[in-house]
Amino acid sequence: MEKNVIHDYYEPKPHHKKRILWYIINATIFRCMVTGLMRRPRNALLRLFGAKIHKQAIIYSSVKIFAPWNLELGRCTIGPGVELYDKDIIRIGDDSVVSQHSVLCTASHDVSSPMMALVTKPITLGNRVWVAMDAFIGPGVELADGVVVGARGCVFRSVDEWTIVGGNPAKVIGKRELKD
Repeated sequence: MEKNVIHDYYEPKPHHKKRILWYIINATIFRCMVTGLMRRPRNALLRLFGAKIHKQAIIYSSVKIFAPWNLELGRCTIGPGVELYDKDIIRIGDDSVVSQHSVLCTASHDVSSPMMALVTKPITLGNRVWVAMDAFIGPGVELADGVVVGARGCVFRSVDEWTIVGGNPAKVIGKRELKD
């Protein structure tokens, strides 16, 4: 996968004003919308900023979203306190859950670069994925369908379908088998 290198620390010009406006809206209106009652208006607000969101997606009001225009969400749930640091695209499939206080981070720094240039890679979560509480998903990670990431797991490499991983760094714990 090719990495996207951004050579300075500032927001690229096309998104600078949009980013400032989102920061203001996010700090005021978005966070004040009660999760259960205001799901549709909150999703509409995210769509207004360019997010692609399924009409039944549930996004808690305490979720921190860096750039809504980099979000593609299926019919999923993003729990309270989750941070979506989406300098690059974050895709989440249907029936997936990102549990409370987890972090999906699409950016890092190139430590071999003298200026430690910002490097971004997209994150993709397939269908029926569960990222348990307080987990970290790093740049470029793809979690295939049915993956479970254990609580506080740190995932830096892609994971095959129907696999359970956990720990730091995440290691395979077993295969996920569904009951009939």
